[in-house]
Amino acid sequence: MCSSGRSQPLSLMFLLGMGMASERTNCPSRCSCQYLEVNCTGQQLQEFPAAIPLDTRQLILAENNMSYLPAVELSFLADLVYLDCRKNVLGDDLDFTFIGVAKLVYLDLSFNNLTQVTFSTFSHLLSLVVLKISDNPNLVAIEKDAFANNTWLRHLDVSRTGLTFLDTSTVRDLPNLRFLGLSDNLWHCNCSFLDFINWMTQSNVHFSDADNITCYTPEGLRALKMPAVEAQLHFNCLTQLYKQDYIFLCLIGFCIFFAGTVAAWLAGICAVIYEVHTSKQEEEEDT
Repeated sequence: MCSSGRSQPLSLMFLLGMGMASERTNCPSRCSCQYLEVNCTGQQLQEFPAAIPLDTRQLILAENNMSYLPAVELSFLADLVYLDCRKNVLGDDLDFTFIGVAKLVYLDLSFNNLTQVTFSTFSHLLSLVVLKISDNPNLVAIEKDAFANNTWLRHLDVSRTGLTFLDTSTVRDLPNLRFLGLSDNLWHCNCSFLDFINWMTQSNVHFSDADNITCYTPEGLRALKMPAVEAQLHFNCLTQLYKQDYIFLCLIGFCIFFAGTVAAWLAGICAVIYEVHTSKQEEEEDT
């Protein structure tokens, strides 16, 4: 009786030990693993590591040389909630890459070679809360509806990229956004960008490193903080007329003049016809 009672805990410990041993055995080469986490930081990996445990929740691939994330291999990690890919060489096309990791909450793609963000890049990440795509100097375009499906997004960082313009609706329509990094970009502060600057001054979003959110072009506004140029842009954009504006005004004036002339001509004809008709009636009555 006593011996069987002691053997049960021993056998349980043995099974647990075997489980931990098997977990370590399944750990990808050159990576370290602990419960639900795989860490492959700084291992000079050029490809996505093989044999990642399918129950992994946190995957750290930072400081490697990976240029590609395979969508199929990622989709096997259906329970993944945290993915850190900073300081790699991921580039060009990430569309549909994250289609199989819908539970992802945290995604860090900073310090890579991203060139654009489209609707298909993050549209399947319905639970995403933190997205870091800063320090991608070749990132020059974010589509207007790029984050339309990421309604839980709370932290977004696009600092230190090649962006010159960001459509207001791209961030304004994110109901849970509380932090937005915009510093050290090449913002083009023209009339088209005025709406975004207005939104910045009125929103409750926190802008990190706000002193470095400045205009890069035009030359007259370079290095000025965005809120500081709001009044100047208001004046320039509401009072300045361009060549096409003058052409439009001339066309409108001509149309108004032409319509007035035609209306006066028609009124004159109607008056003459009426006078002639009245005169005929009077002659007929006299006879």
